[in-house]
Amino acid sequence: MLVKKAELTNYRNYEALAVDFGPGTNLLFGDNGQGKTNLLEAVYVCATTASHRGRKEKEMIAFDKEEAHIRLWVEKRGVDTRLDFHISRDKGKSAAVDGVPLGRVADILGHLHVVFFSPEDLQIIKRDPEERRRFLNLEMCQLSPAYTADLMEYKKLLHNRNIILKDIREKEAERSLLNIYDEKLAEAGERIMAARGEFLAELEEIIHLVHYALTGGKEELSLQYQSGAPTQQMAEKLFMCRDRDLALGSTSVGPHRDEIVFYINGRGLKQFGSQGQQRTAALALKLGEIEMVRRKTGESPVLLLDDVLSELDSGRQEKLLGSLEDMQTILTCTGLEDWVKGSLSVGKKWRVKQGTLTEEKI
Repeated sequence: MLVKKAELTNYRNYEALAVDFGPGTNLLFGDNGQGKTNLLEAVYVCATTASHRGRKEKEMIAFDKEEAHIRLWVEKRGVDTRLDFHISRDKGKSAAVDGVPLGRVADILGHLHVVFFSPEDLQIIKRDPEERRRFLNLEMCQLSPAYTADLMEYKKLLHNRNIILKDIREKEAERSLLNIYDEKLAEAGERIMAARGEFLAELEEIIHLVHYALTGGKEELSLQYQSGAPTQQMAEKLFMCRDRDLALGSTSVGPHRDEIVFYINGRGLKQFGSQGQQRTAALALKLGEIEMVRRKTGESPVLLLDDVLSELDSGRQEKLLGSLEDMQTILTCTGLEDWVKGSLSVGKKWRVKQGTLTEEKI
């Protein structure tokens, strides 16, 4: 799987950019704030429809512009495809494949598989549950159209149910309205939880082996999928929590409240793990994500490394770099450090300055 070319128009600090990527390691270097991360973000957005930063789409549009455009030429299983992603201040998001507009933006998912790894990802174990759910959703949506459809339906139903809860509390709607929404919400929620459980069981198998190798067999990593509304019981849970939900004006149970808990040798990693253990687990999670894409698609994803190598010690760097041999990587750093020169076989490199790329000879 390759990104052969990218074109950006009015995307953050890029007024107009066209860049041809190579099949191996592509290096973007330069001072902070010049646009390196923005380029990686654009590739990620076109692949997943969302920013890894979790921010509003309008923030991606250049200042004083009304719209932004991302265009990627990608190769998947030997077939070339052009992906277009458009962001408008007035009309929101739209997408096209080979010039044909898509009925839903989500239909662009699956044409390009990417894994994004940034310094912030090293903190995923100790951050809020929302970050781990976001990681799970973004990865599963790339791999499963059915999961994407269920998640979109669930979010819409959840939004409407929360509105109804507030209307009932204000005596502007009848309590019986919840019967219809609870049934549909439970059906979608149970499908989501079942899919998550299956996905995480396979992911745990992978990261357990990866982490065992990373630690030289000294530590064992495991995870547990925790849900306040177990599969096949969500409708009952919703009914039991109605009074509380009415008081809060929001839905208190369902997959939007799920958690993924990590353990080292049976002890909670978030509560009892050291920073080094949490970082090693995060690295294992990313390497596991890469392997999961390989299993599901038969191809390696495009790896986007945003200045993350400088945050890893030499041992973890070596493990990560060892996974790059058969995959395209777009990597950013602030300078051409000796460890980059010595550890990486770079195919192409560019200096990034104020939204401009200048290719330099290897």
